[in-house]
Amino acid sequence: MAKTKGNAIAAIDRRTFLAGSAATMAALSITIPAGKARAAGYPERAITLVVMYGAGGGTDTIMRKLAEEMANSRGWKINVINKPGAVGGVATQYVHGQASDGYTVLGGANYNKFVRVMGHVDFVPWDEWVFFQAATANASWSVPVDSPFKTFDDVVAAAKADPGKITISTSGTGGLWHELALIVGSFADISLKYVPYKGGKAATLAGLQGEVDIAGGGVHEHVDLVRAGKLRCLQQTSTADIDLGDGKVMPTIGGPLPAIKPFLPIGGTYNFIMKRDTPTEVLEEVSKAFVEAANSDGFQDMVKSKFFQTDIRTGEEADKRAALLEVVTVDTFNKFSDQIGADVVTAEDLGLPKPADFEAWWPPAGYKPRI
Repeated sequence: MAKTKGNAIAAIDRRTFLAGSAATMAALSITIPAGKARAAGYPERAITLVVMYGAGGGTDTIMRKLAEEMANSRGWKINVINKPGAVGGVATQYVHGQASDGYTVLGGANYNKFVRVMGHVDFVPWDEWVFFQAATANASWSVPVDSPFKTFDDVVAAAKADPGKITISTSGTGGLWHELALIVGSFADISLKYVPYKGGKAATLAGLQGEVDIAGGGVHEHVDLVRAGKLRCLQQTSTADIDLGDGKVMPTIGGPLPAIKPFLPIGGTYNFIMKRDTPTEVLEEVSKAFVEAANSDGFQDMVKSKFFQTDIRTGEEADKRAALLEVVTVDTFNKFSDQIGADVVTAEDLGLPKPADFEAWWPPAGYKPRI
């Protein structure tokens, strides 16, 4: 498993695929003073960054900040537009249909890992795309401070004593926080009752108000309530405990579940994604600019303020991470297909191994690093 760089703590519905094609595009043009020199040769005109989710969300916020930092340091012009729909499938199809010249880039979350298992596209990630990852938004389970569950182990014991009784909120059936709750539950060998809400904020509020036993969501959605002493975090999916001071800690799931450690951090990953047949010199230029932007003070300050975790990966390191996360998602969605709310494609049909066999399987036959 590739090392994580830095220590900053930072509804799936096929009908949305068609609806997304008519989605409104929110555009932003990011420029810099004319005095800064452009990179030689590329880019000679504006780059279009196509974000796969709507304006104002976590993915959009990350993508626009990265674009801003790249423009500031390199003298590039980057136009940012949004094409939401089909869990990223609409934007993926759009970018795939553009020329492989480096002027249309996909702004994505989760390495676009949902789209193949849901049958939205058939692009093999490490055959079709080159990934540049900047950060991860980690999942969290929290409970009201008067909850009988003091630790994650308390939940495990109760769930094994009475399977399917303990309720946990999610941001929507088949969505990211639902998937991550299923993954954690699978590693712990427990069965919970997953209650969908419209987004992470609503799921957090449901836990705070006692509508469910556990609030599922993201660290960034729980942290202020944990700091305020209204919620107690039972686990979060980054690589280390998050010490908030005053005795308040958001513990990593790697403590009670050592077997999950190789897969951490597990959460929403944020990436620039380019077509794999883009010229090598363009990919290398974007890679350098992207890493500079991800390490910039401006981006790091934003990551810290949102309690995301810096996790910069490029080249084979990013390809491998894309494959691993898709393997885990496919295994999870098939194991819990009755709770996903849509048909899912099997690992066998996608040519993927079980998570436990991933290291022996990687790299797959015919794989070659692009940069």
